[in-house]
Amino acid sequence: MPNTKKASKSRTTKATDPAEKAGRAERPKTAKKPKATRAGAPVAGDEKGLDFARAWVEFPDPADAEQVFRCDLTWLTSRWTCIFGSGCQGIRAGRASDGCCTLGAHFSDEDDEKRVAEHVARLTPELWEFHDVGSESGWTQHDDDGEKQTRRWDGACIFLNRPGFPAGAGCSLHILALREGREPLETKPDVCWQLPIRRTYEWIDRPDDTRVLQVSIGEYDRRGWGPGGHDLHWWCTSATSAHGAGEPVYVSYRAELTELMGKEGYEALVKLCEARLSSLLPMAPHPADPVS
Repeated sequence: MPNTKKASKSRTTKATDPAEKAGRAERPKTAKKPKATRAGAPVAGDEKGLDFARAWVEFPDPADAEQVFRCDLTWLTSRWTCIFGSGCQGIRAGRASDGCCTLGAHFSDEDDEKRVAEHVARLTPELWEFHDVGSESGWTQHDDDGEKQTRRWDGACIFLNRPGFPAGAGCSLHILALREGREPLETKPDVCWQLPIRRTYEWIDRPDDTRVLQVSIGEYDRRGWGPGGHDLHWWCTSATSAHGAGEPVYVSYRAELTELMGKEGYEALVKLCEARLSSLLPMAPHPADPVS
């Protein structure tokens, strides 16, 4: 599991993101470079623009003196929720029932793939629609750049049960976790359970010649997918139809954020989020949130 593992302490650190790999791979080679979107301009359908005021907070990691968290409170206190199967338009036109599973999932590292493989071995035909295909001819493939990912079958990830399947539509690894009383982050590839939270690393050189690892926790918007993100049919994080949940993201994604930040880091984040929400006029609300 990724948890709070550190980036390499090199002078230039850039996290390689599985979803960004998928976005690059899907972008047509002849497509033009996307133009920057005007602040506040709609992206597609009910989506708001990509550029708007955000409230960020930075605080030391209580569990690691060499690490600080930089968190997007605008996103983490927003009322976003996953609407898969309940209004999700999907990232590819005409395949709304795929949600964000059309491209398959890249693995973050060998440990991620090994962990997923252990749970794949426990899937049964009753839980996984394409169990026979995956068992007989494999459930992984390599993309155009040679990166390993879950196999695409019949237009989407091989683990995606299609509508009408008795065990339920959606990720069979997710269904397995719920059936066993586990958190889905235990059974699914890293990129799948982290979305739409984005964690990035950057080493910061301070004026006193000390270094600190800045871990940013924020919204996985279209840009998080790389250039290919601009070609997605629809994306939920800035869509008004996906905002309106009873709980803010920092509450509904407690398990995922705890895994990404550690228990003490998450508890510190909760206090800051609660302080923001208790203020009468929180600065920089998410534009896709319902107007209170």
